[in-house]
Amino acid sequence: MTLVGVVGAGIMGAGVAQSLAQSGHAVRLVDISADALRTALDSIELNCRMSRMLGGPAVDAGEVLDRITTGTDLELLADTEVVIENITEDEALKRDLYPRLDRICQPGCVLVANTSAIPITRIASWTGRPAQVAGVHFMNPVPMKPAVEFIPGHHTSPEAQRTVRELLESMGKKPIDVNDACGFISNRISHVFMNEAAYLVYEGVASAETIDEVFRSCFGHPMGPLQTLDLIGVDTVLQSIEVLYQHFADSKYRPCPLLKQMVDAGLLGRKSGEGFYRHGPDSRGPADSAGRNGHLTAVRSATDH
Repeated sequence: MTLVGVVGAGIMGAGVAQSLAQSGHAVRLVDISADALRTALDSIELNCRMSRMLGGPAVDAGEVLDRITTGTDLELLADTEVVIENITEDEALKRDLYPRLDRICQPGCVLVANTSAIPITRIASWTGRPAQVAGVHFMNPVPMKPAVEFIPGHHTSPEAQRTVRELLESMGKKPIDVNDACGFISNRISHVFMNEAAYLVYEGVASAETIDEVFRSCFGHPMGPLQTLDLIGVDTVLQSIEVLYQHFADSKYRPCPLLKQMVDAGLLGRKSGEGFYRHGPDSRGPADSAGRNGHLTAVRSATDH
């Protein structure tokens, strides 16, 4: 059993904490918001109870929750062996966080960045322990995904890599090795799909349902790019695309204005109840999207297929 700190209690952080606790590890889950921590625990309990129904293993929710300690103070991480950071994909926030983790965590602690785009070597440079910083890109929903991208930084030591690999394998995750580069593999490809799909809606070429139907029926994907975008979160995807655009200065990563409008309007996908689709009791109604001039207008859209 490893004592693991998890920073950030959003969708990804809650999933990481659940996956660790299900695997028998003790977890210290930290977030600046007490409300976020309560929501995370409620979500973990529900996911555990529904695991069998969703095709997963039977999970004792009580045992899982008993392994998770929560708090709003980073000092709770002082004696952890590994810390997995899951805060929003905002470089300024991460740049502020990592020096604080570096000061608080014991010298042997390995810091793991669960980032979807920011290079690991850059993150490691914000600490005094670059040899003990590695990247792991978990997929959503974390407890149900069997593989992750594993990204050592330029200075990550063999010992730190081994520690992270063993932890991942104990969680039932297959680490797929990826060289350190902005966006790694999955987001370099998937975010171009999602961003271009948003452009098709924005330009009035096709509805969200039509675009997703092409991906499901013609390509055999279980979900279309806009369904996936709603699942991840419009704001989260936009942040990652902006990181790619800023890093590469390449127009193929230019964020679709529709995504910015939707974030401004609070249409974040499943977590807000509405994005490209409606989610919830009235999910059969239309969702708000953008017309060809970029103004928010009603466009017919359906719920999950």
